[in-house]
Amino acid sequence: MFRNMFKKTYAKIEPESEKIDIPEGLWKKCRICKEPIFAEDVKSNLYTCPKCGGYFRVHAYRRIEMLVDDGSFIEWNKTMPISNPLDFPDYEIKLEEERQKSKLNEAVVTGEATIGNIRTAIAVCDARFMMSSMGRVVGEKITAAVEKATKEKMPIIIYSCSGGARMQEGMISLMQMAKTSAALKKHHEAGQLFISFLTDPTMGGVSASFAMLGDIILAEPKALIGFAGPRVIAQTIGTKLPEGFQSAEFLLEHGFIDAIVERSEQRSVLKKILRAHTSGFKKVERQESQDENTEKAAEKRPKVKAPKTAWDSVLLSRRPDRPTAKDYIDRLFSFFFELHGDRLSGDDGAIVGGIANYYGKPVMVVAQQKGKSIKENKIRNFGMPNPSGYRKALRLMKHAQKFNMPIICIVDTPGAFCGIEAEEKGQAEAIARALFEMSDMTVPILSVVIGEGGSGGALALAVANEVWMLEHSIYSILSPEGFASILYKDAKKNKEAAEVMKITSKELLGLGVIDRVIKEELPLTVDTMDVVIEEMVSNIDDFFDKIASKSKEEIAEDRYNRFRKF
Repeated sequence: MFRNMFKKTYAKIEPESEKIDIPEGLWKKCRICKEPIFAEDVKSNLYTCPKCGGYFRVHAYRRIEMLVDDGSFIEWNKTMPISNPLDFPDYEIKLEEERQKSKLNEAVVTGEATIGNIRTAIAVCDARFMMSSMGRVVGEKITAAVEKATKEKMPIIIYSCSGGARMQEGMISLMQMAKTSAALKKHHEAGQLFISFLTDPTMGGVSASFAMLGDIILAEPKALIGFAGPRVIAQTIGTKLPEGFQSAEFLLEHGFIDAIVERSEQRSVLKKILRAHTSGFKKVERQESQDENTEKAAEKRPKVKAPKTAWDSVLLSRRPDRPTAKDYIDRLFSFFFELHGDRLSGDDGAIVGGIANYYGKPVMVVAQQKGKSIKENKIRNFGMPNPSGYRKALRLMKHAQKFNMPIICIVDTPGAFCGIEAEEKGQAEAIARALFEMSDMTVPILSVVIGEGGSGGALALAVANEVWMLEHSIYSILSPEGFASILYKDAKKNKEAAEVMKITSKELLGLGVIDRVIKEELPLTVDTMDVVIEEMVSNIDDFFDKIASKSKEEIAEDRYNRFRKF
């Protein structure tokens, strides 16, 4: 009888009673599901609704408390004089009222702290103060924080939340967009990391300046992010806006942010990103493959004959059960954080890339990804990248160049996507730009062909210091079918074409096109890839050891000479 006496219950608010008076302090009302929630439950749940999972806006000091090491935060420029550059009527009274109400001096809190023992500058906008609109004081505090981070060689994290420019300050407010952006440019040129974290809402002059300039841009789920407000857009164009328009998910799909991170994961993700760009990861001990598991896998292995012809190798490289790039990423790296988007037009599923931990060494992985089912292959476009994919790949490589991370490329594509949209968006330019920029990068680049290496679409990820192939992969000017169609006027002569094209690993090693062949089991599957992984790890270690003594200039020159010989 006492079973439910002390159990918390939540009363459902019916539509007609949405205006229920909720006592201040004890309860909060979720703006999404409209139900009353115990304030203490909201706080303990990282300010998310325990009923629907909706996010409450977080006060700046609370946000900092959730992210940084205990007791490490030191505030900068806590008090700033009121600024009323236009002598706007009653503006100073309004500012004083906002200060009293929010207990803040202005709409942003800046300072330094440690996150995972890494010293970091941090700025957090607070929507309680005039919807965190950006006036002179906000712009000055952010600019000063960026300048100090640049001077003291610190990364900076900025949590944005804003309605945009502050109307009462007119063009002086607009000048803050240029001022903050210019400070971040200097920070960028100094080789320092800027992580921009977008929360609900991030709009107007803030989104069109510092918020979208991060080396890495993260966002909270369902955050409203955009330039013009949705009502303004709808009224201007006279059209109903699509579902989810200007949401974090919308921006992820269209290539403008790297990832959406749940609030419960933010501290952990930030710690790993900071380590990758500063002190490096903690070294992870290697685990030997289990012989027993290998033997069991061998028992289940389908019988496949060793290839006798080049066409046999083509068929092996295309087997649907052959491991994909993500299988190698899972086995080679203890941590992988995927970064999305080309920051121009889209996020191509055929290219997967991000920061990884290779036994303590931060590396950038860029890979061509095929699917394992019809549904996944549609998402991955059967491993055939669009221009946005190559532009994403190049963006990640430039990130690696800035932060001195080795690049590991995993090549597996029938070729770049051929289609009207790809041509409209500049497929040839995207591939050419990748070849151009990779040629003189000063970080080591290793490319491994794991399946098909088709045409310029594969080469765009293979302008490397060394190029390796798995034993039964292929690397070719185009598909044997395409070669036969063009030269023999008959696509059915694909087997004959494969023989004369010199596309197998053994043939290409002899030609000097590749530098190493990695032995593989037959057939190579996820269950039988331990031997391949072990050989890859051993050879990657050798590659890093060999290149460690070389200067940046020598690394770039070696790559140039590698291709100059052909």
